[in-house]
Amino acid sequence: MEVLERAATLDLPGWDVAAGCLFQTVWNVVTDRPPTNGIKDYDIIYFDNGDLSWEAEDAVIKAGREIFADLSAEVEIRNEARVHLWYEDKFGVVCPPYESTEAAIDSFAATACCLGVRLETEGRWRVYAPHGLSDLFNLVLRPNPVLAPRSVYEAKSARWREEWPELTVLDWPSSATTTSSGV
Repeated sequence: MEVLERAATLDLPGWDVAAGCLFQTVWNVVTDRPPTNGIKDYDIIYFDNGDLSWEAEDAVIKAGREIFADLSAEVEIRNEARVHLWYEDKFGVVCPPYESTEAAIDSFAATACCLGVRLETEGRWRVYAPHGLSDLFNLVLRPNPVLAPRSVYEAKSARWREEWPELTVLDWPSSATTTSSGV
């Protein structure tokens, strides 16, 4: 909650707390572990295509460092409008430019990972879960072969399975090919 509340003060366009810290918290609660078990960082993503320079994103990251400085948790802030600039170098596949934070979430490696939450006015929550929440609460990892390569899904699945052995990890579909047109 502290990360969500402080993230809201950054007033970033289309922001969400996303991915690991959310689904791993659910897995921890479902498996009776401490809520922060295995969580390495808290991801805040936003979408600002007005200035795609590293300097603009870095200014937001630095502002976030100040806001989150006294928390013991590591908070990473990233502009999803810039992902296409570095994705191929890191993962070996082309990522077309996203049109929104939601489009970025739609391309995460597993369906249970496709999750974003933000606080809106008057403390209301906004939850974005394009594949629903069943896999998440049932501890099922299902590949989402929209963008991430099979190797990324398999590496993440193996790492998560070590921490949460209760997970059911589904195989990458044999007919799936990673394309950049699915985003």
